Amino acid sequence: MLASPELADIKPLLQRLKKDTGVELDIDFTATADLSGSLGSYDLAWPASDRSYLLRLSAERSGAAKPESTAVMRSPVVVGLTPAAARSVASDKPLTWADIADAAADGTVRFGMADPRRSDTGRAALVGVATAAAGTGDALRREDVSCDRLRGFRSGQTLTGASSHELIDTYVRRQGAANALIAHESELLSLNASHKLRQPLRIVHPADGMVLSDFPLMLLDQRQHKAYRKVVDWLRRDDVQEELARTTWRRPVGGDVPRPRELRAPIGNALSYPDELAVVQRVIDSYGDPGRRRSGDHVVFLLDFSTSMRGARMADLRRAFTGLSGADPSTTGKFTRFYRGERLTVVRFAGRVLQERTVTVRGEEDLRRLNSFVSKGDFAEDTAVWSALVRGYGIAADAARGEPGRPLSIVLMTDGENNTGMSYGEFARRHARLDGAARSVPTFPVHFGEADARELRRAADATGGRVVDANSSSLSQAFKEIRGCR
Repeated sequence: MLASPELADIKPLLQRLKKDTGVELDIDFTATADLSGSLGSYDLAWPASDRSYLLRLSAERSGAAKPESTAVMRSPVVVGLTPAAARSVASDKPLTWADIADAAADGTVRFGMADPRRSDTGRAALVGVATAAAGTGDALRREDVSCDRLRGFRSGQTLTGASSHELIDTYVRRQGAANALIAHESELLSLNASHKLRQPLRIVHPADGMVLSDFPLMLLDQRQHKAYRKVVDWLRRDDVQEELARTTWRRPVGGDVPRPRELRAPIGNALSYPDELAVVQRVIDSYGDPGRRRSGDHVVFLLDFSTSMRGARMADLRRAFTGLSGADPSTTGKFTRFYRGERLTVVRFAGRVLQERTVTVRGEEDLRRLNSFVSKGDFAEDTAVWSALVRGYGIAADAARGEPGRPLSIVLMTDGENNTGMSYGEFARRHARLDGAARSVPTFPVHFGEADARELRRAADATGGRVVDANSSSLSQAFKEIRGCR
């Protein structure tokens, strides 16, 4: 039998299983999230979930028969916080994945999570967070993962492992490297009971939902059906279910089976899993290698400070920056805020470039300085949109040469038409002469006020970005949309 590494805790039951059923299980605890590789030498499989395997099977062989599969135990993917971290993110409302993402973005939470490319636990956690970030209340769809809203969340990951079993072993040795773990409820309860921690973790069931694993036993070889049924029937017996709950901290599949006090509370909102492999794969690819520290994005904001921006329009702009700095309490606000390690350049322009400032976000003081720069700027006559964009690409070109691995993007916000400085044609000619790295930096123009939508769309199309309309919503909404999709 091929089994998930985290199921190693069932070993003490194997002798009793053999005695009661006559079936001896020879278990290889190396199963991956989608049971990839050859399964020909295995009669049974026991993963944390069969979701990824069935999606892969369906994608590779349309109409392929699904193997018989029976749920044995249940456990949601949850968050374990150290007491200090729990106090830092404490709220009068139940915590959500958005709260965890918000705390990861500002550096309060530093978490460990298994590699979603290889571990079903890590994959379930990532799908859960991405589902919460999409905010639809349904399973992720293709359109929901066209935008990456997990940059801030990812910035808080400091530990990983090929499996959750490996992750937890690493955390026990290096407890100072993280103050939170994302894993199955059963694993965190078992870890707390092991007395290997300086202080037990506070287990949080995110109120916006969790992906639930049901640890199914799967029949791969029909010739072993009789033995399979013996094993399944034995594992689902009430006395065995009670022992599994007591020794592995997984929830019984039968509602009437006695269980420890820690497993009596309702699971809460179980999130639906995507029904397309491409959707899951895109989320995983966007997240990347969790073992490699990713440079924070460098975003260049070109902000129109012409006299037409006085009053309500400038108030909207300043409110947008305050929200992105952590003041927006909405779910989208928490998933799209500025995050630790991100580099931000703000260029104020009118008929010419007025002033510019760059900060790398390390803490609240950096964000205060940035907001002060936006809130105290003077205004000037005229609007040199394309001259400002040329300056933006100059900054991007310098940044691309200095730090080739850091993702770059430009956000252009103007409320008027270009009436001085360079023409669009001159900008386009200069843009075409940039080297490849700088030329590939996308620009996301924000259509606001009386800005020329056609010209902004030309700039977006030429640079690989897209126009976002703030006239139908607000600058706050427009900036959040860009930050989720750049």
